[in-house]
Amino acid sequence: MNRILFEIAKRRGDEARLARLGLPEKALSDRLRGRSVALVGNARSLSEKAQGAEIDAADIVIRLNAAPMPSSASHGTRTDWLAISTPVPAETIAERAPELILWMTPKRRRLSWRIARAPGFVLWPAARNAALAERLGSRPTTGAMAIDLLARSDAARIRLHGFDFFHSLSLSGGRGAADVPHDFAAERDWVAGLVAADPRLTLA
Repeated sequence: MNRILFEIAKRRGDEARLARLGLPEKALSDRLRGRSVALVGNARSLSEKAQGAEIDAADIVIRLNAAPMPSSASHGTRTDWLAISTPVPAETIAERAPELILWMTPKRRRLSWRIARAPGFVLWPAARNAALAERLGSRPTTGAMAIDLLARSDAARIRLHGFDFFHSLSLSGGRGAADVPHDFAAERDWVAGLVAADPRLTLA
C-alpha cells in the first residue's frame, strides 16, 4: 500500500485494508506462547522501586507510548515491543528500538504513515478495543489494552510493573485523573479480577 491509499483507508475507516499493513494477531500469539512478559506501565511510583533487573530478565519487555525510563535500576533498559496510542516521536522510537510497534487505539486518523510502515508494525483490532470499553464503561488506557492482549495470549507469565491506576499519576505527563477519559477505578477492579482468576498474571 502506498501513502495515498493509506490516507484514503484512514479517512474511510477501512479497517480491513489498514490491517494488511501490519502483522496479524496470530503472529503476536505465536511470539507470546510460552514466554515470560514484563509489561511496564508509566506510573510515577515505579521510579521509587528497584524492578529494573526483574523487568530485563523477562523474555519479552513491553512498554507504553513514550515509555519514560528515568533509571535502569527502576525501569530496566530493554524495549522489545512498544504499545502506543499516540504518535510517538521518531527519535523516541529510535532510542527504544522495539522489535514491534503496536497501534492500540481505534483512532485510526491519528496513525501516521511513518509508524504504519515501520518494520514490525501491528494494528490492534478496533473490535477488541470496543469490547474492552464496553466492559470497563469507558475508553481503556493503552495499558489496559495491552493487559487485555496479554490475558488473551498463551504467555507463560505476565508481570505488570508500574501500574497503580493513576494513584501516583504518570511519568508521561502532568494531567490528573479528571483530565483524561479513563475510569481508573474500573480498570483497577478489572485487573484485580484478572489477577485473582489467572495465576500467570501478577502485579509487581
